[in-house]
Amino acid sequence: MKRIVLWFLGTASAVVLMFGYHTSTSGPEGTPLSGGTMGTNPVPTPSTTPSTRPSTTPSTVPSSAPSSAPSSAKSSATVTGQVAQTQWGPVQVQLTVQAGKITAVDVVQYPNGNRRDAEINDYALPILIDETMQAQSAQIDMVSGATVTSDGYIRSLQSALDQSK
Repeated sequence: MKRIVLWFLGTASAVVLMFGYHTSTSGPEGTPLSGGTMGTNPVPTPSTTPSTRPSTTPSTVPSSAPSSAPSSAKSSATVTGQVAQTQWGPVQVQLTVQAGKITAVDVVQYPNGNRRDAEINDYALPILIDETMQAQSAQIDMVSGATVTSDGYIRSLQSALDQSK
């Protein structure tokens, strides 16, 4: 009798775990993932449902210099890194560099093909952007749980930094 009860509880637990497990419904072999837009200067993508989010430029860093500054001090450039293809979709970073310093970071493409992608990137991208602003380089830590996006972000960021030099 004890074995039957244990068998029943084990089977019931296994069934509950199987039905409670959420898998990704799209990915490399599923429906094509589309890049979203983030920030004020989106790059056109073949997206049917673009994701729009407010700019993540830190509020302490102005996005443009005051008009009274001399033109040599205003030498600001916006550079878009190459698209980094990841297994979940493209990642592309755009930087605003002023006097050799990163003043703004926008992620113009990122995986957003399903709810889980959006959830991961809503968490990870602000952290990656903040670390970029602090480090002023591509030498930043990856975000745990968003390894694929972090890798694509860092590759595109390095491409943008290489172009800005």
